[in-house]
Amino acid sequence: MTFEATVRDGVCRLARPSTRWLSTGHDGGECRAPAAYNCTVPDEWSRTDLDAYVAERLADAGFGDEPAGPVLLTGVDQRHARRARLGSVEAVATTGVTNPAALPVDPRPERDEGDDAVSVAGDDHAGTVNVVVGTTRSLAPGALPNLLTVAAEAKAATLLELVGVPGTTTDAVVAACDPDGDPAQFSGSATPVGAAARACVRDAVAASLHARHPDGEYEASAGVVTDERATVTPVR
Repeated sequence: MTFEATVRDGVCRLARPSTRWLSTGHDGGECRAPAAYNCTVPDEWSRTDLDAYVAERLADAGFGDEPAGPVLLTGVDQRHARRARLGSVEAVATTGVTNPAALPVDPRPERDEGDDAVSVAGDDHAGTVNVVVGTTRSLAPGALPNLLTVAAEAKAATLLELVGVPGTTTDAVVAACDPDGDPAQFSGSATPVGAAARACVRDAVAASLHARHPDGEYEASAGVVTDERATVTPVR
């Protein structure tokens, strides 16, 4: 998979004709379109009319006349985007970690009554990790969602290793495939597609993180910690 990348006015278009996309981002779901977009929002951005905002940004960047494809939003500047390719797979990532979403495996044993489920500080949401991963293979109906899952797992594993959290509060993933490519029934981690996707996502996320934070310092200005305990019972 090779996306034709064009960056204008803070919008990165990743183009490939007749592509099948599956997105967890704004107005997500599955579609067929010639491109997906990663859009950098300005500091102190607070718009909630996302459909109108996305239409404005794509139009201002000269992409407004194209068929609609997946659109991701991020506070990370597109100059920090990085792409990685291996085999039939390519991944493009923008990585920032200022609003981490921590998930302690051993959460605090006691909570004061009335505590919120998460703790939040600040209102800077520039830490989004956005990943677009695609393959030239034609994936079976279940394999495209599974590719998205594999990419999300790789993103989480990479961030855990590098910054100690699996993601941020606003992460999104887009998975893509070529409907006219060679068929692939599966996309799990042990398959050629899945293994390549894991490597591409890892390397793109890590490279983008380094581009934005070359000194290795990550200051969290907002975020959440999910430290409450669920009730666990046997399945009968």
